[in-house]
Amino acid sequence: MRIQSIILMDDERARAHIIIKGHVQGVFFRANIREKARELGLTGWVGNHPSGTVEAVFEGDKRSIEKIIEYCEMGPPAAEVEDLDIEWRPFQREFNTFYIRY
Repeated sequence: MRIQSIILMDDERARAHIIIKGHVQGVFFRANIREKARELGLTGWVGNHPSGTVEAVFEGDKRSIEKIIEYCEMGPPAAEVEDLDIEWRPFQREFNTFYIRY
């Protein structure tokens, strides 16, 4: 089930907080997301959560965020994504790059 909270966004820039559920740790999910986010010009972070999920925050062009969300729905080949929780927020200019959070 996809959960979405939509808050007014500044032009075409946005921020999305995503929780990816399923078999998503230990399958290079974080590294793949970092690479894809950088390709798309997004900033933010991705990290493993103790609950077994992967959590990410993306900032940048809304269309680019939508593309990475599509990627997150599938994940790398060894992943088994069961669900995504997505919360949209206003763009905050918080990050300079996209990194893996440990």
